[in-house]
Amino acid sequence: QVQLVESGGDSVQAGGSLRLSCAASRYSTSNFCMGWFRQAPGKEREWVAAIYAIGSLTTLTSYVDSVKGRFTISLGNAKNRIYLEMDSLKPEDTAMYYCAAAQDGATWATCSTGRGFDYWGQGTQVTVSS
Repeated sequence: QVQLVESGGDSVQAGGSLRLSCAASRYSTSNFCMGWFRQAPGKEREWVAAIYAIGSLTTLTSYVDSVKGRFTISLGNAKNRIYLEMDSLKPEDTAMYYCAAAQDGATWATCSTGRGFDYWGQGTQVTVSS
């Protein structure tokens, strides 16, 4: 079992930036997949970004089209923390943001499209005003 704790959500004006952080309760020694999802009121949960670590040196990233060029997902040095840097925020980015992780052994094919995530955090609220 992996516990995930998000932080960094806030209220900002359109055009602003925020950095979300997610801490995992354990460090993985094999290839692993983590990501960010969001859910706005009245809407279904949406995959936002994923990061896939291969060994200790290589990471792959993938994003939903609506955030490409504005959001950046990254892995912390300790490999048990990921970040989501969000720039040029828009009102439509307003949502509860959730960190998620897949079990060890997940493939890039599933990770890169927001599938196969098994563990979830409690979420952190991001509100963007116009």
